[in-house]
Amino acid sequence: MISKLIFRTFILVTVLVTVLGLLAYYNPEKFICVDSGPNVSSDVIVVLGGGLHERPVRAAELFKQHVAPRILLTGEGDDEINRQILLKEGVPANAIEVENKSKTTQQNAEFTIKLLHAENMHRVILVTSWYHSRRALKTFEHYAPEIQFYSRPAYYAFAAEDWNKLGTKKRMRLEFLKLPGYWIRYGVNPF
Repeated sequence: MISKLIFRTFILVTVLVTVLGLLAYYNPEKFICVDSGPNVSSDVIVVLGGGLHERPVRAAELFKQHVAPRILLTGEGDDEINRQILLKEGVPANAIEVENKSKTTQQNAEFTIKLLHAENMHRVILVTSWYHSRRALKTFEHYAPEIQFYSRPAYYAFAAEDWNKLGTKKRMRLEFLKLPGYWIRYGVNPF
């Protein structure tokens, strides 16, 4: 009797994982992209490092829409380039803060959350690439459930016809590996 229950559970889980996998494979943007919508405002916009420098451009757009009075860049390596892009896009230097020690999304969250707590920030808009938005949002929420995080990603190379020529397909595949990897390694539930 118990072996039948285990077998049925195994079959059910296998079918659910297969269906979820097929949905994600044929509609990846619907699974890995999270956007909180245009009607959110916050204390700060956090721009995660990486991407093709579309992230600071998106952050500047949001800043000009007055969704937050400040921008915090996080991530080692391209922080100065992203700062220069923000300045070129018209964001004042005194509205930009930089965290430049983190090398991963997990470290982006860990190091940035310390700054958010120190500055008493309660509402945060995360800006990253659309294909990275679910993992980024879930990681920040995991490490600071007391802070309200919103996702407003950059949509560079969002159209399916751009995925191959701009390398987006490879980045999406990596996200499908990193989502369960973050769940296993850090306990970050992707759902």
